[in-house]
Amino acid sequence: MLISYNWLRELTGTKLTPLDLRERLTMVGLAIDSVAEGDGDSLLDVEVPSNRPDCLSHVGIAREVAVIEKFNLLNLRSEISDLKSKVAKTAGKASDFAAVEIADAELCPRYAARIVRGVKIGPSPDWLAKRLNEIGQRPINNVADITNYVLHELGQPLHAFDLTKLNGRKIIVRRARAGEKLQTLDGVSRTLDNEMLVIADAERPVALAGIMGGLDSEISTSTVDVLIESAYFDPDSIRRTARKLGMDTEASKRFERGADCENVVNAQSRCVDLICEIAGGIATEDVIDVYPRPLAARSITFRPERVESLTSLRVGVAEMDRILIALGFVIGAATTDKAKTFVVPSWRVDVSIEEDLVEEIARHVGYEYIGSELPPAAMAGEYQPAELKRRRIRRALTSLGFDEAINLSFIDPAHDDVFALATVNEPSEQESFVTLSNPILEDVTRMRPSLLPGLLQSLRHNFNQGTKDVRLFEIGRVFAGSEGDELPHESESLGLIASGGASEQDRAQASRELDFYDVTGALQAAIAALNLPPLAFVEAEVKHLRAGQAANISLADGTVIGSAGALSETISAGYKFRQRVYVAELNLTPVFEIAEHEIKYKPLPRYPSVVRDVTLLVGRNVGFTELVAGIESQEIDDYQGVKLVGTYEGQNIPADKRSVTLRVEYRSDQRTLRDEEVEERHRRLLDSLLKKFSAELH
Repeated sequence: MLISYNWLRELTGTKLTPLDLRERLTMVGLAIDSVAEGDGDSLLDVEVPSNRPDCLSHVGIAREVAVIEKFNLLNLRSEISDLKSKVAKTAGKASDFAAVEIADAELCPRYAARIVRGVKIGPSPDWLAKRLNEIGQRPINNVADITNYVLHELGQPLHAFDLTKLNGRKIIVRRARAGEKLQTLDGVSRTLDNEMLVIADAERPVALAGIMGGLDSEISTSTVDVLIESAYFDPDSIRRTARKLGMDTEASKRFERGADCENVVNAQSRCVDLICEIAGGIATEDVIDVYPRPLAARSITFRPERVESLTSLRVGVAEMDRILIALGFVIGAATTDKAKTFVVPSWRVDVSIEEDLVEEIARHVGYEYIGSELPPAAMAGEYQPAELKRRRIRRALTSLGFDEAINLSFIDPAHDDVFALATVNEPSEQESFVTLSNPILEDVTRMRPSLLPGLLQSLRHNFNQGTKDVRLFEIGRVFAGSEGDELPHESESLGLIASGGASEQDRAQASRELDFYDVTGALQAAIAALNLPPLAFVEAEVKHLRAGQAANISLADGTVIGSAGALSETISAGYKFRQRVYVAELNLTPVFEIAEHEIKYKPLPRYPSVVRDVTLLVGRNVGFTELVAGIESQEIDDYQGVKLVGTYEGQNIPADKRSVTLRVEYRSDQRTLRDEEVEERHRRLLDSLLKKFSAELH
């Protein structure tokens, strides 16, 4: 918005130069983009924040200048009061010449109309035309120019109607009828709907409320009697109508941010006085002011010590009062030694709480004087629930060569039927996917029910950049719909993805390819870092995993919390992956609820262990987990554990069999075991395995 320096100087008598004002106004939150010189004046291009509609006028900026220069408040008020011109003559009641009806008080809380008869339409005087030209407004005629002048002076949009062109000499503020048409002052015929507010006469719309007047009722050289409109319109209504019709006017800019409802009649009086002075005519003695539900004055309780506690600024109470009073706040009656009550001026629609008053003081004292220090606290900080557990998982996975990924929480609906949602309940009749009503991107309208789509996208990005050996993990929330108006269900998940070679530190080339066991081993390491029982992996059919290379992940009590395996050929082809990809995902919410094992001191063994290797020929459907369970179920004395040495399939082995080599450890805590004792225990163990799994020694 362009502000005339000469105009500001008339209002305030400021001694600051335009460049000084640029610096000072910028420091109080009204950034000056540029200062242009021309024709004996300087124009300040002010970037007014969206929450400060009071500064969309010269008087609004003048209030800020008055505080900056520490003027006495009365000086500024006297300057503004002197803006009123003297009307030579008034006659008649406004209601004798026109009528006003508000049919929708929700969208138009206040509407004022005043009549000026006998005006002479013509060019504006030089001083008025020059002032409008300086701020980028094209002069039209004296009456229209005066309404624009008052708009830029006081911030209140006004409109002048040719009274004789109003059918029935009546103003009705109502919603437009669907399909109703109006040709606005820019010559465009616009089709309206019933959500738009219009100013109508007894028969048709004559203006778009708060945006632009109609061509049929505009002021012309033949106009003699004018009706001056001044009103307050609902900001949301004006904003919606302006956006729908693609209109952006000086009036709509002010109304959609929030005009001053109490300035309606004052601005109108200023406009009528100037019209009578410049264009002649006789104004009515009064104004038709339809204001069915006056807005109540707002007041805020203010404690001076809050300024220092919130900003660290030490400001005297007298200086606080000076700043707030100069900005238009009035000290209320309910004032004590520790707290004051300030009545908020009607033009400050952005002020509603005590912290807003603190902000007003802080910006005029200077944000640059706010110290940098931590606020005092009465208690020590603490970690959020499960934060330490998340940290342990991250450390465990990064130590295994995984990198953490962070992806968006919303995805393409095309992923809806692709992945088995092991981390949240599958959508049912009561539950569904969570759809965004106002997505930031058109093709990502779902809140993610799985971490895998984001991880696969990250993997593809790495492949496209030439990185073929990738190990990623992500910890994040996933979402499922809920019944009725309840909030969506949320749970925390851990996702892993691995592909390419198993690169090692200080090795330029990977020694082997990553496989299923790298992913499951990483999950086991993460669970072990939490001091929890190991996970169980059971072969299963999972929608997004390759048949025969997929497993469900279960807790010790059998609760299924996720899945792991090789990505299916169909999904891999969709992403154009040319190498095997392994993925895993598990629900961390039940994991975090499990109590950790109590860690107890255990001395190192005093006696040596004895190990025995055994190779069994078992069916291909027998897994290592089942063998371990079979061994431990025998509760063999002095048994300490078993490890997998290796497996073999191929030549000299039946197609439905595999050779599995196990290493079993025995040790006593009381003495050294004799060979015959170990042999007896080992033979008993072998007999049970051979019988339980129909196995053969190999």
